[in-house]
Amino acid sequence: MKRVLVVDDEPQLLRALQINLRAEGYTVTVASNGTEALHLAASRPPDVLVLDLGLPDIDGTEVIRGIRGWSDMPIVVLSARHGSTDKVEALDAGADDYVTKPFGLDELLARLRAVERRSVHAAPGGIIDAGDLHIDLGASTVTRSGERIHLTPREWAVLQALVAHRGRLVTQRELLHSVWGPAYGEEAQYLRVYMAQLRRKLEPDPASPRHLITEAGRGYRFEAAEPTAAPSTAAEEPKADGPSTTPT
Repeated sequence: MKRVLVVDDEPQLLRALQINLRAEGYTVTVASNGTEALHLAASRPPDVLVLDLGLPDIDGTEVIRGIRGWSDMPIVVLSARHGSTDKVEALDAGADDYVTKPFGLDELLARLRAVERRSVHAAPGGIIDAGDLHIDLGASTVTRSGERIHLTPREWAVLQALVAHRGRLVTQRELLHSVWGPAYGEEAQYLRVYMAQLRRKLEPDPASPRHLITEAGRGYRFEAAEPTAAPSTAAEEPKADGPSTTPT
């Protein structure tokens, strides 16, 4: 039975989610503020965290950052904040998905199933060495210069999709469908956020990536071989005012 920690400061919504998720077979723990959420996530780690951003004591993005310091548990954000900047900030902090209020229970359940599949998905076997990177698809691990690199489930899913097709272009639509599901196809800002995060963690110089290459207006490519010269395509970083959905 899956364990879910639901964090929201609206008592009625918290109660409704508790009842409905239990009816779907989840073991539900609830919290109404960020401090309690951090305590419960550490003392009774859930299989998935459902988190509101507008908490009374600590903003939800800070809760995400706190948890990402030690755990890669899937995190689904629930928020009344509809702006692109808010979504990018939450994803950049380490959230795996973002659901805006009001929402339907069926949609939330589908998002939970999706992040659960990503977190337990058995990757195809294989070990790829790319410069100082050592990627073990079977074990779902990455090391850089011998040091283990912590990736969130969504970051790993993006990397896995690229590495599985190393050396060839993976279009934005293909990546979105593979990682987020068939309902996604135009949310290019999601990819920009996660590619920026992966480059910061895996590339010696994120501004001049050697392995995680952008093909402007088309998609991304993973190159295992070290280039003879730095590629001309620079890594794109999400802007503070929210990225455009125009492919880069």
